[in-house]
Amino acid sequence: MRTRVKICGLTRAVDIRAVVDAGADAIGLVFHAPSPRSVDLEQAAALVRHIPAFVTAVGLFVDAQPERVHEVLRQVPLGALQFHGSEPPDYCAAFARPWIKAVAMRDGLDPSVEARRYAGAASILLDTFDPRLVGGTGRRFDWDRIPSTLAPRIILAGGLAPDNVAEAIARVRPYGVDVSGGVEADKGVKDHTKVAEFMQGVRNGDEKR
Repeated sequence: MRTRVKICGLTRAVDIRAVVDAGADAIGLVFHAPSPRSVDLEQAAALVRHIPAFVTAVGLFVDAQPERVHEVLRQVPLGALQFHGSEPPDYCAAFARPWIKAVAMRDGLDPSVEARRYAGAASILLDTFDPRLVGGTGRRFDWDRIPSTLAPRIILAGGLAPDNVAEAIARVRPYGVDVSGGVEADKGVKDHTKVAEFMQGVRNGDEKR
């Protein structure tokens, strides 16, 4: 199976074109104002015009009011939603879009329990826990904490970069991987060489899985 790739935190059309050309399956737009990678509605609507068919635009939210999510959906044609806060399952399922639930891998957390709780999710995204940051930590967690039986539902995130993504795929065998900081020149600005190297790392990992 080919590992799917989402590249998140895009803020510039030139980066979207580079990411698409490199072969990414999904592009993440951040609708969480405290993030340095956040985009406003006008910016997001302009960016999605550069996303072609068969590449999914994913909107990332953190404990947003439902009205805010609906407002974004009215103006930005998102194909999927990603929730990074403490949103309950009923909330996540209320917007008539496929959805991804991000789970921060705190000490003692059992990802299988979270996966059962969010059984309606299209995928479960496992990310590194940080008490101050919601994603984008640049640090990996212990991949051995992921049960092999859960891997087909998992999008792996947290500290992935061109130099470790092949190992991550070979060890975890996830459905997909998600990267932001690992392919950046600056926050919200993608390094096109790193993007290409990351995609090559994904292909190398697929050969070993």
